[in-house]
Amino acid sequence: MTVLIAGAGIGGLTTALMLHQRGIKTQVFEQAAHVREVGVGINTLPHSIAELAELGLLDRLDKVGLRTRELRYLTRTGQEVWRELRGTHAGHEHPQFSIHRGRLQKLLFDAVVERLGIDAVKTGLCLAGFVQDEAGVSAHFTDSSDGCSSHTARGEVLVCADGIHSVGRRRFYPDEGPPSWQGVVMWRGAVEWPVWEDGETMAIAGGLSGKLVLYPIAPIENGKQLMNWVVNVRLADGSVSPPPPESWSRMASLAKVLPYAKRFHVPGIDLDALVRASPAIFEYPMADRDPLPRWTHGRVTLLGDAAHPMYPVGSNGSAQAILDARSLADNLARAEHPREALYRYEQERLDKTSDVVRNNRVGGPERVIDEVEKRAPAGFEDIDKVLSFDERQAIVKGYAKMAGFAAKK
Repeated sequence: MTVLIAGAGIGGLTTALMLHQRGIKTQVFEQAAHVREVGVGINTLPHSIAELAELGLLDRLDKVGLRTRELRYLTRTGQEVWRELRGTHAGHEHPQFSIHRGRLQKLLFDAVVERLGIDAVKTGLCLAGFVQDEAGVSAHFTDSSDGCSSHTARGEVLVCADGIHSVGRRRFYPDEGPPSWQGVVMWRGAVEWPVWEDGETMAIAGGLSGKLVLYPIAPIENGKQLMNWVVNVRLADGSVSPPPPESWSRMASLAKVLPYAKRFHVPGIDLDALVRASPAIFEYPMADRDPLPRWTHGRVTLLGDAAHPMYPVGSNGSAQAILDARSLADNLARAEHPREALYRYEQERLDKTSDVVRNNRVGGPERVIDEVEKRAPAGFEDIDKVLSFDERQAIVKGYAKMAGFAAKK
């Protein structure tokens, strides 16, 4: 069997490694000319890190990422709503990692090249279409630089892991339209910064319409570490305004971002100085898509953001793509026919990821902050009188159970 994969992101590369581990031939196609370390920080949850550990990548993750110890939820003004241990500190067998998205992608890419060979990933080729028959699928790619030259590949299965604007998804759902946008824009940055707290803590301040996310994404060196920050602000009515262009490299000016960053307060961090010191600020709309009734059509299926793009809430985007990869690889390895494998993969993953997409739209675990700010907009003296411990725990722990990463202890 040969499996063709469109997209060399986290989901596509992990799928290639999983398939190779099970003895299945794989060819990856990426529309970018080069796999570069673009983007900023992401969090990857223990249940997905377990899959990367099984691929023998834990030591590499430790070299470029950071094991997260604690998560704190705060109001915009810095009052604590909830705190909890994460990863192995919370009883999981594997850690949670805070890591630069581009470094994680590059780590996976290097592993693919080492294990599958230098030709395993063909870059500069964009999926243009495909044709299926009883024996397999022929995928057609065009040169991303000029759109003129083309390449055709043949395999038994095509996996579209080509992101929120997936060609495969558009082929099967041509009337779906653009991604869903509620008017929230994310500004992201990262800069070398003096160690905050213990150097292993992340903080989220404010609710869904106005939020600050703060966490380190690299080991400490000389008293500093790479600090990632995100400011989310609702700037428009998404029902009437189109979202700004989606690109990991779209830049924003300091003058545009700084007034919004100053709305937040996190004890021990000078946010004004942090944002000013950032060498680059990236702008990205917070968008998703409605869950689909099916991902698989014959020998073609969707994976990762192509299947279930979701709001970056609850640290679940990359984690769910990695879990997709494991499920797909397992089913392809044990099924008698590729179509059976794709059917079982969809049965295992579609409903679970649809639940995460829907829950993220209303804030996911971070909804606990929205609820507190709604009940006590001017702040509080006793959090338990605003929202009881049991109520707060039900929101946060309920999400972890639903998304499949609840701690055992």
